[in-house]
Amino acid sequence: MSKIVIIGGGSYTWGPTFLRDLFGTPELSGSTIVLHDIAPERVELVHAVGQKMIADFALDFHLEQTLSLDEALQGADFIILTITTGRLDSMRPDLEIPARYGIQQSVGDTTGPGGLSRALRNIPIVAEIGRKVQELCPKALFLNYTNPMTVLTRALARQGVRVVGLCHEWIGVRAHLAHIFQTQPERIEAKIAGINHLIWVTDLYADGKRVFDELPALTDRILRCELKVDEDDTTVFADHARVKSTLFQLYGALPAAGDRHIAEFFPHFINASTNWGADYDLRLTSIEDRQGMELFAKTMIESVLKGETDLKPFMSEISTEAANRIIRAVTCGEKYVGIMNLPNHGQVSNLPRDAIVETYGVIDATGAHALTYGDVPAGVQNILEHHIHQQEMTIEAALNGSREVALQVLLNDPLSSRLTISQARQLLDELLEANKPYLPQFFGTMP
Repeated sequence: MSKIVIIGGGSYTWGPTFLRDLFGTPELSGSTIVLHDIAPERVELVHAVGQKMIADFALDFHLEQTLSLDEALQGADFIILTITTGRLDSMRPDLEIPARYGIQQSVGDTTGPGGLSRALRNIPIVAEIGRKVQELCPKALFLNYTNPMTVLTRALARQGVRVVGLCHEWIGVRAHLAHIFQTQPERIEAKIAGINHLIWVTDLYADGKRVFDELPALTDRILRCELKVDEDDTTVFADHARVKSTLFQLYGALPAAGDRHIAEFFPHFINASTNWGADYDLRLTSIEDRQGMELFAKTMIESVLKGETDLKPFMSEISTEAANRIIRAVTCGEKYVGIMNLPNHGQVSNLPRDAIVETYGVIDATGAHALTYGDVPAGVQNILEHHIHQQEMTIEAALNGSREVALQVLLNDPLSSRLTISQARQLLDELLEANKPYLPQFFGTMP
């Protein structure tokens, strides 16, 4: 059977989720799952709860843990990547340093100064992982869940890795659309293209009926507060759709990710004049929010291992993530159809070739194949091309340790565009200094 490697397997949230989803896929029985992490105490905890899942539910899986990437990758068939270089401690400067310059971020992991900082940390690490994949298991299918999704997937694809970037943002938006149109999510069909966290719906069907022409009235009702979206969600992940409704009325296409991600691609939504996003019902994610979620996940694992919490409810709720479904399809010689990030080989005909674009695609035993989309609207093309060029330059800056290119990216970033050149240079220097242990290429200390 298959060997499935989870890099970043010590994640208290992703680790148990992927294990549960894989264990809940009977067709994968007999497979070996390897948890790899560089933090022994974290991977040991996730491994322990995984072993308890196997024992309590009499599952036919072999679960391993290792701190050696080479050992993990040897003979791998599938790789799932979910890492954060420096973990939450490294994300704090991504948010707090730009805030001192008047730049607030709703997420800070894809674009904006926080997204740039995270990319500079993650790209070299992921590129090295890609090098080892090509050396040890070149035929493995690589499923990337790590942000910034687009630049990391692009860095891997440039090395020849068989990589697919996977994101759940459309899944959440589709569920909201299903609620509005009073149907089930799987009954919603859409024509979608863009880049990760900024994909656009240009046609929409519910129960086989075309409903795209109803979006102008629906978005108007949302902006007038006559139609509430996600109104019961009080967490930082709430998506009240006011940002995407505003953009629909401007561009005639509906962004299909959560508002908190979309807002960071534009200069209009998070500034003093919008009460730092509050006018659009945005809540900015803090490090304390993330720490609280991580602590909750860790506490739940410990509670399960002590026998204080029953595993049955967790094991019965397979997530909406695609990894287990993709692995099942490839293993069983079937097809998986879903939203995915792949190199642009013509599926979006008016965006740069080889850029990572997010569209519908098909994965089978031969690999991942994007479905043809065509041209995105001109206004959307203009937005996407700018960010694609930013992403290409970010990869160049990260791999070459170029402060000059990184500064150019920062100056052309929508959230940072209000800075003077000297302010941007100082902000970049502070971000690089805060990340110095992870950025030897910027300090002339490469081995």
